[in-house]
Amino acid sequence: MLTIVRSTFNSHPYRAAIAVCWLILIFSIPDSFQIIFDYIGFLFLGIAGAIFANATGAGGGVVFVPFFKQIDMQNTAIIATSFAIQCCGMTAGAITWHNHRKSLVLNRYAIKGETSHNVGQWSYVNKGLLTTVPLSILGIVTAQFILSEYTQQMQTSLHLAFGVFSILLAFAIYASIPLLQKQESAKLLLPIDVLCLGIIAFLGGIVTAWLSVGVGELVAVYLILRGFNVTSAIASAVILSAFTVWSAVIYHLVVSQAIYWNVLLFAGAGAIIGGIIAKKMVLYFPVVKIKVFFATWILIMGISGLIA
Repeated sequence: MLTIVRSTFNSHPYRAAIAVCWLILIFSIPDSFQIIFDYIGFLFLGIAGAIFANATGAGGGVVFVPFFKQIDMQNTAIIATSFAIQCCGMTAGAITWHNHRKSLVLNRYAIKGETSHNVGQWSYVNKGLLTTVPLSILGIVTAQFILSEYTQQMQTSLHLAFGVFSILLAFAIYASIPLLQKQESAKLLLPIDVLCLGIIAFLGGIVTAWLSVGVGELVAVYLILRGFNVTSAIASAVILSAFTVWSAVIYHLVVSQAIYWNVLLFAGAGAIIGGIIAKKMVLYFPVVKIKVFFATWILIMGISGLIA
């Protein structure tokens, strides 16, 4: 892990500059040492959440929501802060995955199993994003403004809704695992795929507004079930999630104003680190093991949420 982090920052000096700016910001705050002492743990929470989010395509809310619930944050603050942290992590992950795809297209050399032969298996990504991003954002806006009363009711019973969704998400991940070793064959989106992805993105956007997680993994699971390349499916889900959480956080900046900024300062920084190194982990470790580990963790969190 340390090798991955070190190589990541050494190969991109501007990331070190971001880290320096973050340190300057931290020490410009009154009582900075006390704040560091109180909130440094959230740095590691952000790393863990972003690694999960960017290695599977699911939102980091699967990690952040149950943790924030355990420390008795208010439900609105849980959702708002989770979205804000994901804006950091998912953006870092989306840029990293985009650069990975760009390197494949331009250089056509092997990168941990990715060869010039399967560069074409990324050809559907642009069309998929053009379909899913607008409809996911539409789902977010629909939930936050048109269905605002229902959204508030869902967030009132956040532990129950999150528990049910987590269990379903875990089983969906388990269901996709047998297909990870399958020889990919799909390279182009059929009209039925566009229709299904559009529906999934819209409904997933609504669920994401409720729980701060949903649309990314739903899209990733569909693409894997359809036989698309696993890595490109995860990358598509990460990029989609990045657009989605940015559209969602606007409501919480302007309307709810419930973001817990001290938590964001540390967890957001950790999420950027996690978003950067997640791609390296996906290409370095077996995807099956990553999926099994996180699916099991989600299942446990979902069950504990229902019992609590």
